[in-house]
Amino acid sequence: MPSLKSSAHSSEDRGKLRARTLAVIKRLKKNYPDAEIALRYSNPLELLVSTILSAQCTDVRVNMVTPNLFNKYQTARDYATANRKEFEAEIRSTGFFRAKTKSILGCCKALVERHAGRVPDLMEELLKLPGVGRKTANVVLGGAFGKAEGIVVDTHVRRLAGRLGFTKHINPEKIELDLMDIVPNKDWFALGNLLIWHGREICQARKPKCRECSVGDLCPSFGVFMKSLYAVRPNS
Repeated sequence: MPSLKSSAHSSEDRGKLRARTLAVIKRLKKNYPDAEIALRYSNPLELLVSTILSAQCTDVRVNMVTPNLFNKYQTARDYATANRKEFEAEIRSTGFFRAKTKSILGCCKALVERHAGRVPDLMEELLKLPGVGRKTANVVLGGAFGKAEGIVVDTHVRRLAGRLGFTKHINPEKIELDLMDIVPNKDWFALGNLLIWHGREICQARKPKCRECSVGDLCPSFGVFMKSLYAVRPNS
């Protein structure tokens, strides 16, 4: 995966965007003081496995599957030597279970062979593991090691970053780059969680609750959505 090198923001836009972004972050921190990763885990390996399972799946569903999984597979070697068919059946309800099985078992095999079964705390090493992209690496680094080397960009973050005018891109890596350019490093990990929580609670995909949004006056999409809410449909 290519490294992130530059942002699309012009120097003229950057200052205004940074100021507005800081205002958004401040309000969201007030609204969601306990915003954190919704996945349940007790160590870096559990978070890594949970994050891979969470692709195209809700955290609620993943949290229903992982207790039994973590009880059975407690080390990277346990996963690396797991029976593939059994594992597929155990995670089937999370969707895309064959691909996820391949990623998790392959990732843990690499952990055993390259890192003595331990999850590395460096972005470049995480990205070398099968099934691990920047989103997963950022979640693990921030949640398990307290390190912010980037910003988590999931479906919620991608949607809100666009609606809030923080980026014009749809590619996750380019979105992350734009966000890193206007958000202080100390808020990189927090921003992902804040946008995810706000996306679930208020700025939903199909019907955003603009009337309840605390950052509506800072959002360039607010007027567009409010007009659509009050639009009168012609008689059929």
